[in-house]
Amino acid sequence: MANRILGLIIISILLILIDIYIYRAIRSVSWKWKGQKHLSFTYIWWGYTFLLITGVFISIFFNIKFLLRSVILVIFFLTFVSKIFILPFLVADDLRRAMIWISRKLKRKESTEQNKTGVIPRSEFLIKAGTLVAAIPLASLTYGVVSSAYDYRVKRKTLYLQNLPKAFDGIKLGQLSDIHSGSFYDRKAVIGGVDMILKEKPDLVFFTGDLVNNIASEMYEYQDIFSKVKAPLGVFSVLGNHDYGDYHYGQGSSAAKVKNLADIKQTHKNMGWNLLLNENRKLKIDGDEIAILGIENWGVGRFAKYGRLDLALKDTDDAPVKLLLSHDPSHWRAQVLPEYPQIDAMFSGHTHGMQFGLVTEKFQWSPSQYVYKEWAGLYKEGLQQLYVNVGYGFLGYPGRVGILPEITIFELRRGDS
Repeated sequence: MANRILGLIIISILLILIDIYIYRAIRSVSWKWKGQKHLSFTYIWWGYTFLLITGVFISIFFNIKFLLRSVILVIFFLTFVSKIFILPFLVADDLRRAMIWISRKLKRKESTEQNKTGVIPRSEFLIKAGTLVAAIPLASLTYGVVSSAYDYRVKRKTLYLQNLPKAFDGIKLGQLSDIHSGSFYDRKAVIGGVDMILKEKPDLVFFTGDLVNNIASEMYEYQDIFSKVKAPLGVFSVLGNHDYGDYHYGQGSSAAKVKNLADIKQTHKNMGWNLLLNENRKLKIDGDEIAILGIENWGVGRFAKYGRLDLALKDTDDAPVKLLLSHDPSHWRAQVLPEYPQIDAMFSGHTHGMQFGLVTEKFQWSPSQYVYKEWAGLYKEGLQQLYVNVGYGFLGYPGRVGILPEITIFELRRGDS
């Protein structure tokens, strides 16, 4: 709780400092405003900031309706991003003014008026241009909330596996990831996405972690919806970094945190999903067999390493194909590739593609690529493969721009691509 308060205080102070900077800039070019107009602008500007910050504190630390909380946090996020976008123009203007001031000092050819005031006016053009540019992310992010948060897309992939047994050739595998039920605010839309995967009639389904944002109760309203996700060969799932309650209860152990994790695990069971905790299951069709491995969260850097791939591989030497569910794609390059060449394919989520980017048939870009080497789609190195699903839900920003929520359908094929 202390970390959450400190983080929110830091963000609030940063927003106030940005507000002061922008406010002073706008005031300096609005000299034509007189009396009541200037006063009204001041009241509106600072009143909005005060109400917004107060609303964020209330939404986080008090039990208010989820829809109201979502609206407050969305407005805060959009406001913060828009003001960040205008800053480069104001900084550029200050640099311009500084250069003019230095130039005048060096030349010592100031006019009488300049000597009298010493003031170099701000550029009205730069401030208006900055305001216009700031409106672009505001418009696009607002559109991402209104139009794209639940705009589920089915992505179809053919996954070639050299040693795939003949009985498994052609089976259909579905993947969901990063549900983040604590962020949902439209139950009907969530049902629509689940109906989409059911229409695909997959033979097998993987869920690759982050069922909730922080606590098990976030899933209670949606448990009945996702329990409909069934498949003849089973639904297999793993935990993601958000499922452990570390961001709510802290890194240390507590009775409440232990109970919360137990409730998360029970939720998987209630839905009929096979939660794999550093273990494996073998699937058989007509005498042929493959191994499904699932580990707890294993991530690079600040993310917890609860996963034990050595335990998950136990008694799977005879399986010709091993498919791994591991939430964080950084696990693939950090451990799977150098240490476990017997893993044929790994399925991950976690990145969300940062819920922002550009994707075409032959090109994809997102800020996520500067954090994760593998962040969306299919990757191959040697005979090993990784698929990163950009997620079903959303976290933080309650929308998506360019990177739409994903339902992946694989056709498993025997042989090389």
